[in-house]
Amino acid sequence: MVMPNKKSLRRGSTKIINEAKDVLRIEAEGIFNLIDRVGPEFAEAVHWIYESRGRVIVTGIGKSGIVGRKIVATLNSTGTKSLFLHPVEAMHGDLGMVGSDDIILLLSSSGETDELRTILPTLRGLGTGIICFTGNPDSTLGRSSDLTIYAGVEREACPLGLAPTASTTAMLALGDALGVALINRRKFRPEDFRRCHPGGALGERLQVPIETIMRTGSNIPQVWNNTSVAEALKEMDAKGLGATLVTRDTAQLEGIVTDGDLRRGLCKYDQLLEKPVTSIMTPNPKTVSVKGSVANALEIMEQYQITVLPVTGGQGEMLGIIHLHDLLGKGRIRFTL
Repeated sequence: MVMPNKKSLRRGSTKIINEAKDVLRIEAEGIFNLIDRVGPEFAEAVHWIYESRGRVIVTGIGKSGIVGRKIVATLNSTGTKSLFLHPVEAMHGDLGMVGSDDIILLLSSSGETDELRTILPTLRGLGTGIICFTGNPDSTLGRSSDLTIYAGVEREACPLGLAPTASTTAMLALGDALGVALINRRKFRPEDFRRCHPGGALGERLQVPIETIMRTGSNIPQVWNNTSVAEALKEMDAKGLGATLVTRDTAQLEGIVTDGDLRRGLCKYDQLLEKPVTSIMTPNPKTVSVKGSVANALEIMEQYQITVLPVTGGQGEMLGIIHLHDLLGKGRIRFTL
């Protein structure tokens, strides 16, 4: 097959491009229109799941079932135990996996899915909490659920209005919103994610040793403890990390000076630049071990709300420095999920 010239368009290509843009526009509008519909029911659903001792059991059929499997994958990978229950299999014995402590999440755009309506009385009898994502809150499933969350769209991107397109995108986005809200409630951390993804690309990145990405030698912003603030500022500007380490000899770390220390120093001293750097430095700064991992560094940075970490050896000697950008986006570690 001869590949076409990418710079030229075949006949009909402009129409195809415009059709693709229309689909993206319709699906984006479907999600955008849900924003104002998110209310107390959604917040209550998050509380229920967070406080539950059981699992989130997601069920739906067809395209909604596919969306449900993705929601389950997101929840499981971020600390919320979840599983997918196929409604047809549920009618033939799999309802035995449902317990009274579980939370059921029904997915149905119409709210009238026969298979879900069939198992609904049994779910009710088990005493589970039932949440429904639907585009029709007045439907059978919408009225019969404990919490009904609107997931409707004005129109599908399908020109026939038949294939679920914008509606499944909207439902998937609501599932992501649910997952993220639970991440925040659980204070889920990068190292928690790593434990759920020991074989994944992100898990591998989080386990990268600090010593393979830290800045060393002349790349370390460093001044002696008898240096003036003016000289420290020059070093910070030259190395571009927004901080400089303060040492009392080549290896012993005494403190760190950050942009924040400089701002506080300006408020405190009239002739700041002439002062010794020790007058504004933060002594005994937080550090990370050279034997640690990216996950260790991220945890420390998150806990103490800092962006720069000195790297030390077994005897506390200074070996390097890392910046948050070295871990997330501008260095050798790039989180591109």
